[in-house]
Amino acid sequence: MDLEKEESIDLGKLWQVAKTHRKIVGGIIVGCTILAAVISLLLPKQYESTTLVQTRDANKAMGGQAAAAMALFGGGSGVASPTTNYMELMKSRTVLEPIIDAMDWEDPKKKPDAKAFAKSYLDIKNTKSTNLIEVTAKGKTPEEAQQISQSVVDNFLAMQTNNQQQTQSLLVKFLNDRIEEAKKDSDEAAQKFADYSREHKLYSPDEQLKAAITQVSAYDKSIADLQSQQKSAQAQYDVATDKLGQQKASSKAYNINDNSNVQSIRGQIVAKEVDLAGLRQRYTERHPSVVAAEQQLSQLQRQLANEVSAVVDSSAASLNPAQMELLKNQAIAEASVSAAKASEAAVRAKKGEIEQDVNKYPDEMVTYLELKSDAEIKKTIYTNLVQQCEQNKIQEAMEAMDIQVIDPANLPDEDKPSAPRKKLISAIGLVLGCMIAFGYSLVMYKREA
Repeated sequence: MDLEKEESIDLGKLWQVAKTHRKIVGGIIVGCTILAAVISLLLPKQYESTTLVQTRDANKAMGGQAAAAMALFGGGSGVASPTTNYMELMKSRTVLEPIIDAMDWEDPKKKPDAKAFAKSYLDIKNTKSTNLIEVTAKGKTPEEAQQISQSVVDNFLAMQTNNQQQTQSLLVKFLNDRIEEAKKDSDEAAQKFADYSREHKLYSPDEQLKAAITQVSAYDKSIADLQSQQKSAQAQYDVATDKLGQQKASSKAYNINDNSNVQSIRGQIVAKEVDLAGLRQRYTERHPSVVAAEQQLSQLQRQLANEVSAVVDSSAASLNPAQMELLKNQAIAEASVSAAKASEAAVRAKKGEIEQDVNKYPDEMVTYLELKSDAEIKKTIYTNLVQQCEQNKIQEAMEAMDIQVIDPANLPDEDKPSAPRKKLISAIGLVLGCMIAFGYSLVMYKREA
């Protein structure tokens, strides 16, 4: 009890002690507040300038087959938001080093690297989980803050446009190589068919053979489309592989095609391709049943791309955003080639069932049908590849619009710096002064106890 009594503090008496030494107590509080205010005046001023940019998927501007193809080959998979990647890329050395080199530093040896510069001078954030990015830069003067903020966006736009156009140009190059092969095959098949028709004088088959040709042609179109997908996806795979270069990373390490979810979706794609080929025997391309089947197939292809992206995300989380994106494109292309090959095999099996009925016709008619089918398939492949190449050229021209500046970097008011925050610093000085004054009063209280 004596110990508790000894350690207790009489607040009334403490207050009286503080009043007795009010000049010193007040001086401490006022002195700390004034000192904090003086420090806030002596600290160098800092200004902030913000640029607001919007990211968008350029593929949305493309419709029909182009959008479906880009979804299949890794564009717009929707699993990893490009906004997050862009925010990290804005802090890259390619973007920041030109800005650092252009600034005046008192001691060039203490010039920060890109990582330190981003930490000290930049605040890049996603606005309310939208596709908007705020790039806020700090500077010693309003002009410097505005220049840094604007330069970050300008340098990023230049880097992104250059990288994307290089990728698209490379894809066009690979597609052009395949177009040359497809053109040669198409011309040879067409010549063989024309020579055979001329030699055997088969120009107008009878009605029964026409019906058989119609049935086979439906499967031929599906086969041609699937072969086109294989060639385009292989080109996409080759581009990603080429871009990865010496990084020694490959989607094959993740066994994408052995994943159970990927296999399940691939099986659904194969079944839907067979259904679509069957519908084409009976209906035109604009028939609601055919359109609905094509939409379902596009949805399954997007699901495949999403699932593959998820596998890469979970298996390669430590990679940088650029390398991750390349690996995703490579993996999606690899899975797409596998799905297209499996679908082609299934469609060819169905076509084989119809061709068994065709074998009852004379050999000349059967050969005529085979040559016609081969010519149509190779012509369609060539046409599809040309369309795909043209679409990629359009995409290349659109890549610069992938990032749009909504609000350019503002010029801060010279009379309204963002730092130092004088009122806050003064308030901190006041609080600190009160704490010191309380400690002083407590010491005096102990002495007089």
